[in-house]
Amino acid sequence: MNDGQLLRYSRHLLLDEIDVQGQERLLAARVLIIGAGGLGSAAAPYLAAAGVGTITLVDHDLVELTNLQRQIMHTEHSLGKSKVDSGKQFLLGLNSELIIHAIQEKASEALLKSLLPSIDVVLDCTDNFATRQIINAACFHHRVPLVSGSALKFDGQLNVFDARNTKSPCYACLFSPQEQFEEVNCSSMGIFSPLVGIIGAMQAAQALQLLIGFGQPLVGRMLLWNAHNTQIDEIRLTRNPECLVCGNAETPTKSFGN
Repeated sequence: MNDGQLLRYSRHLLLDEIDVQGQERLLAARVLIIGAGGLGSAAAPYLAAAGVGTITLVDHDLVELTNLQRQIMHTEHSLGKSKVDSGKQFLLGLNSELIIHAIQEKASEALLKSLLPSIDVVLDCTDNFATRQIINAACFHHRVPLVSGSALKFDGQLNVFDARNTKSPCYACLFSPQEQFEEVNCSSMGIFSPLVGIIGAMQAAQALQLLIGFGQPLVGRMLLWNAHNTQIDEIRLTRNPECLVCGNAETPTKSFGN
């Protein structure tokens, strides 16, 4: 790190769990954020501010007025622009030293196949069940840790699925791809504005833990946040041996930088 970086990240360097070595890992890290809406708007700025060297934003959508109630990465000047371009501009305003890739596409198997071999951690900040299944399967196949968040009305949920860990369940262990779920989203159900900020910031924190390698990420645990009652619950999760994605599969270890 140069002198400017030592000063910028000095509060991280004071933490024994991070120090110079951990910060250098962040500067060399490559993170994929799928969804530049409410969750992505909270997660991405913290990752950029923390010094994650390369951030790729994927989202096909444009900024609308209804987004501004909670999607703080976008402003009134962003209306009508692509969310990824708006997000890129915002993140570079926070930290101009980073590399930010903006991909205005829906997350697909083909796109993820091209991106994941060079990615260290994925953040699923989407609100679509089918897309979540595609992301989960791709992350398991490429052995890339997945930080999954969701938020609706007053309820938030956070998981970490790490295919490098033989005991870690995947998203399909919880919600089978064969099950039929009624799609619900904030456009029809509503959402409490700070909720996406809370869950998105937690996603960023989990990603940083995975990248640096400290603490106990939420592998095998589901965190539930109820903003109505200000209540946090945790549910223990186990791998489903009959899971269509990860059941009875071998999971070789992958280390960052390899």
